[in-house]
Amino acid sequence: MASTNKTLNILRPLLLALTLSVAIPGCISYKFNGSALDYTVYRTVHVSEFPIRAALVYPPLQQTFENELLDYIARNTRLQVVDGASDLQIEGEITGYSLSPQAVTENAFASQTRLTISVRVKYIDNKQDNNSIDQTFSAYRDFDSSLMLNDVQDDLCQQISKELVELIFNATLGNW
Repeated sequence: MASTNKTLNILRPLLLALTLSVAIPGCISYKFNGSALDYTVYRTVHVSEFPIRAALVYPPLQQTFENELLDYIARNTRLQVVDGASDLQIEGEITGYSLSPQAVTENAFASQTRLTISVRVKYIDNKQDNNSIDQTFSAYRDFDSSLMLNDVQDDLCQQISKELVELIFNATLGNW
């Protein structure tokens, strides 16, 4: 009988720890959305159009970038996107769309070409002006020079837009 009590005295703390480790996480809600916003202060955001002001223009880029930005905000925040007055504003322009040779071979030909896109963003925090920024973000992708730009352009613009949106989000709404 004494050994049974001794065993129970050893097992009780283990059973209690096991029970708590299973029960407590169910009571706590974790949400990792990447946003550091106080939703009691910030409820709305206005995203303006991002016109292309680059020397080289690829017209579908504007819509691709804007859609990616709006979708990312919708997926990663609880902000309501509005037209007009808002707690936060994101505006800007696509300032760069350029191609440059990379990885030059011994024949003096480029084996890779780099597509670089730059976006100037003006983020306005109408609640706390010290959070506002005016910054340019750039991202690029390299592709094989034997490929025609027309064949890879849509896919590259989509990839670059996603990266730019993540950079912009982290610098503004993510408040990293």
